[in-house]
Amino acid sequence: MDWGSDLWDQHDVIERHTQSGLDLLERYVKFVKERAEIEQNYAKQLRNLCKKYSRRGVKEDQDTNELECLTDLCASVLVYIQSKKRFEKEWRDAEKANQQTERVQQDANATKADVDKAKQHAHIRVHLADECKNEYASQLQKYNKEQNNFYHSEIPSVYKKLQEMEERRIRLLADGYVQFSETEKNVLPNINKCLDAISSTGRNINEKQDTMALVEQYKSGAVPPAEVEFEDYSQTVRAATSDNTVTHLPKVRIKQLFLKKNKVTSPDKNLPSFLEDLSRLPLDERRRRLQEKIDDIQKELQRETEQSEALMKMKGVYEQNSQLGDPSSLQPQITQTAHNIARLRGELNKYQVQLTEAGGGTLQHTPASSEHISVLSESSLSPSENIYECEFDEDFDVDVPIGQCTALYDFDGSSEGAVSMHVGEQLSLMQEDQGDGWVRVQRANGDVGYVPASYIQII
Repeated sequence: MDWGSDLWDQHDVIERHTQSGLDLLERYVKFVKERAEIEQNYAKQLRNLCKKYSRRGVKEDQDTNELECLTDLCASVLVYIQSKKRFEKEWRDAEKANQQTERVQQDANATKADVDKAKQHAHIRVHLADECKNEYASQLQKYNKEQNNFYHSEIPSVYKKLQEMEERRIRLLADGYVQFSETEKNVLPNINKCLDAISSTGRNINEKQDTMALVEQYKSGAVPPAEVEFEDYSQTVRAATSDNTVTHLPKVRIKQLFLKKNKVTSPDKNLPSFLEDLSRLPLDERRRRLQEKIDDIQKELQRETEQSEALMKMKGVYEQNSQLGDPSSLQPQITQTAHNIARLRGELNKYQVQLTEAGGGTLQHTPASSEHISVLSESSLSPSENIYECEFDEDFDVDVPIGQCTALYDFDGSSEGAVSMHVGEQLSLMQEDQGDGWVRVQRANGDVGYVPASYIQII
């Protein structure tokens, strides 16, 4: 089985199926693409996170903290150095003042006022030098005390606290590592199980079985239509004008020409059914679907019947008053309506048979009215052709072959209403293909039934 031979008439089904496959593929590609983007962003964020919290940043923070501590320490040292420099400067100035006083005292030209002024200046410088000395000594003592406290008390205390915090941090971080690894270990089996299930499902997929499932679900069993036969109407016209015989009548349903007009017929129940296959459905669902089909066909049949009656009435009006219209202009519509009625009755009978087999009711044949049979028998012939009807008795009912054909292939005729045939066998053509791919033939031994139209060649 393949799509080309079994689903040739299921274009919409194949289109929907293939489109759903393409949609699934697009969704999967989109999923993979979006996940790849998420993975890339996640990797980028992880790199930034690692860069942000790498050990290089710890050294920079340590340098900054140490720099702040050194700045505070330098501030204290700066006060000490300034006091020391000030003491040194004042002491030199005091020495210079004393030397100046001695030079003034030794100078014979110096006055007493100059000597007193020099002494006073030297005394002031010495006094300032003493004050700076005392301040220097005080700052030095304070500096030594703070330095001793810093290196022997504060630093050890801070470092001890840092050690305790570091040990606690290491312990908590180690516990976090353990908890993280344990969590990952617990998740990995589930991930591996999902991945194994995906891999197993992918390996077990049978693409051939999937496509065959579509064939089994939607296979209708219908046969592609046969080639359209060439009908040479010119030969019929020449033959009819030359010998006025009935052997070359146009290919019409001659059997219906000789049916008496009040004869009630029903659709041929031997016609093989190639309608929608509902056998795969449950019994209740099959009966419901069959009943819906029957109701739809009955409604359509009612419309066709009303249309046929309206056309016949209109034709009668045209025949009584030719000024209203040409009766022959309605002939194609009347013929088509008659064919539609016959086709619908055949389909209705097939579905009723299936419904009876499914236990949904009794078979009801829908008889064709004499009016509809007469529509096809009378209106499909010209007045010159109706002369053949009077040559036969009204009660005479016989199948007249409309041609000869040759079997191209063997056919077993196992289906209901069919007949078997062999390659090269000569058959009488009783009824042409009505659009369902089957023709009605008669064998030399008198067996009558249906065979595929593509299995024969009309002579």
